[in-house]
Amino acid sequence: MSKRVRIFDVDELSAHTSSSSCWISYKGKVYDVTGFLQDHPGGDDVLLKYAGQDVEKVMKDKTEHEHSESAYDILDEYVLGRLGSTENIVRDDWEADDDFDPDATDAVEDLKKHHFLDLQQPLLPQLWYANFSKAYYLRQVHQPRHLSDSARLFGPEYLEVFTKAKWFVVPIFWLPITFYLFLRSALQFTTPLPPFMVDPTLPLSGIGNLPADSILKTLICFFIGNFVWTLLEYIFHRFLFHVDYYLPDKPIFLLIHFLLHGVHHYVPMDRLRLVMPPPLFAMLEWPMTRLAYKLFPLPVANGIISGAFALYVLYDCMHYALHHTRLPVYMNEMKKYHLAHHYKNFDLGFGVTSKIWDIVFNTVLPV
Repeated sequence: MSKRVRIFDVDELSAHTSSSSCWISYKGKVYDVTGFLQDHPGGDDVLLKYAGQDVEKVMKDKTEHEHSESAYDILDEYVLGRLGSTENIVRDDWEADDDFDPDATDAVEDLKKHHFLDLQQPLLPQLWYANFSKAYYLRQVHQPRHLSDSARLFGPEYLEVFTKAKWFVVPIFWLPITFYLFLRSALQFTTPLPPFMVDPTLPLSGIGNLPADSILKTLICFFIGNFVWTLLEYIFHRFLFHVDYYLPDKPIFLLIHFLLHGVHHYVPMDRLRLVMPPPLFAMLEWPMTRLAYKLFPLPVANGIISGAFALYVLYDCMHYALHHTRLPVYMNEMKKYHLAHHYKNFDLGFGVTSKIWDIVFNTVLPV
């Protein structure tokens, strides 16, 4: 697959307005004319006057500065790429209604208009070989598209299967682990346990012999874990999933961003990409659980981790419900709040289960 012509965002064009970096656009193409400033027959002040802007009308205006045919040939020597679409779906006046059900995107027309990704083909190979700038990628990936079927990321099915998950996979996979860690914590508050690999079934056989004070201690750790998850939820969402503006402008980093969270903003109603596939959450939780075991005694760490896992399951199931389910009053309020994060302002409103940390860190999204 060959690389496409590099596509730039209009905001990138408007940022290059100095004698050290002077860009202009003409008929949809972007030109870096910095090296031509001193040679411009009309003087560099004319070019700098229109730096960061489209010059098509100016170049046709003989009263401003007359151009010969050779001027257009010279311009071609400085071409960088082309300007991408500036049409936005996300807008400040967006409001969610109770029956929000967006129409499917016309994939052919979308590709023709935006020159971004072909929704009818696997998306990740396109991202890898694409040649749009980071700024254009971020503009487009945050403009929601809607498909009747789940978008495909990989060509081979043996890879694609790891990128999707139905909502009930999360509680089926993680709740038994949560329960096991809770039991292990309670037993460890009672007596030392051998390592997991020596006798993994021991906590299950000791359920009937748990003292009340051990259960109480584990419950305290469990609720601390609940609280910890609410903060981790916010931190992951804001500082990892939305690391947007700090991404290096390289295909591999755009690809990782897309896999982690970009795909969710690109196709936010995709039913198979609203909860984390277990392998993805396993990679995210691993450093956090290792840190817990370093900081706390084993029974405390297991109790906290079980509480965090329990809230994670609630978080992911609630996230699915916010996109696709009719909900009671509080959850319906959070549904509108979360959808506004997708369709109104993706730089605010990072809370999913609650707004508490948005309030603390001043990132509340007015809805």
